[in-house]
Amino acid sequence: MLNIAQLREFIIKPALHDLVMYSPEAEELLVFTCAVESNGCSYIKQESGPALGIYQMEPRTYNDIWQNYVVKKGSLILTMISNFHASFMPDEQRLMYDWRFATAMARLFYARIPEPLPNPKDIDALWCYYKIYYNTKLGAAQKAESIKKYSTYLGS
Repeated sequence: MLNIAQLREFIIKPALHDLVMYSPEAEELLVFTCAVESNGCSYIKQESGPALGIYQMEPRTYNDIWQNYVVKKGSLILTMISNFHASFMPDEQRLMYDWRFATAMARLFYARIPEPLPNPKDIDALWCYYKIYYNTKLGAAQKAESIKKYSTYLGS
């Protein structure tokens, strides 16, 4: 498990600032997502599936973000090129080794949702937002286990 303070300082905050999408809400939602999806950066490839990186993003989702969101926003393409050295739709394997890039992609996933980000101090709101939009009703994440993973990660 990666030290939470280092995840925030060296990966999440710089990535969000480079995207010009920093907020405490975004930071905490990404911490929550990472804690649940990869057990706090313990996994960079899903053991029994296609998901990649510390946010366990599926290649299909990654491709959709690029094809149906990033390319439709000219300034976002420029941001990705200049701040993340990303040519048009880099190989999805980059999600495993470039954690700032993976963070940017997870934030762009959430940026497509019209509902405001949850209060960063409300664990139930973080859970609900994550479950509805990222994990979905078909996903395996369960509330009690997810909140336990998040709380454990915060204590690390």
